[in-house]
Amino acid sequence: MDVIPCAMFRKHAYPMSQSPRTALPAGRAEATLTEIFPAAGAEAAATGFVVAQLGQGTAPVLWIQDRGAQRETGHLCLAGLGLRRPLMTMQLSRPVDVMIAIEEGLRCKALAAVVAEIRGDPPAVNFTAMRRLAMRVKATNVPCWLIRQAATAGLSAARDRWRIATLPSASDPDDRRAPGDPRWQVELFRSPSGQTGTWVAHYDRRTGREAGGAADRLDLVAAIPDGTLAEDAGTLGQRAGR
Repeated sequence: MDVIPCAMFRKHAYPMSQSPRTALPAGRAEATLTEIFPAAGAEAAATGFVVAQLGQGTAPVLWIQDRGAQRETGHLCLAGLGLRRPLMTMQLSRPVDVMIAIEEGLRCKALAAVVAEIRGDPPAVNFTAMRRLAMRVKATNVPCWLIRQAATAGLSAARDRWRIATLPSASDPDDRRAPGDPRWQVELFRSPSGQTGTWVAHYDRRTGREAGGAADRLDLVAAIPDGTLAEDAGTLGQRAGR
């Protein structure tokens, strides 16, 4: 499946588990510690999801990768990332070093956010370490995003926790036998706000090319219970106000 690492999420969406016209949970005024668990093949989608949350501004983002994440997905491609902020990157060998770097980065109030990619379930990523990060986020109001590749969602102090998985692509408008715009399933399975739910994230190339439209956009559309996502994509897009 085609995975696009640059993305902008629309504010309103049709979640799977809630009634239509329900919005995707809005960003909080205060910073928080967030975990994202991408399924195999959806690692780049997780990167795009985080980038979409960072917005625009002059404050830089610190992005850290461990060796396992680097081997699986490679280094960040700055030209295609779509991040509209200054970016500082770090590549470290051991997960324990990544956790130390995250905590040190969260001490800097000049940062817009700290993002880290860690692969697997290393002992360094435990509840105590996550609790330390959560307390640091609360003290400095610098948000932290952890992309947990090939990891299990065990006990954690993260406030928001997401899962991202791939879905069949929409059909091509010019050839229904060819793959079209890519899609993913996005699930917020833990949140203190209680606004959990599941959405279908849809990358719309045509919307990105429209005059005045945001380039590299991910639209959130309704899930189709009978599995005919490709056939009904256009109708659902119109209902979402595109």
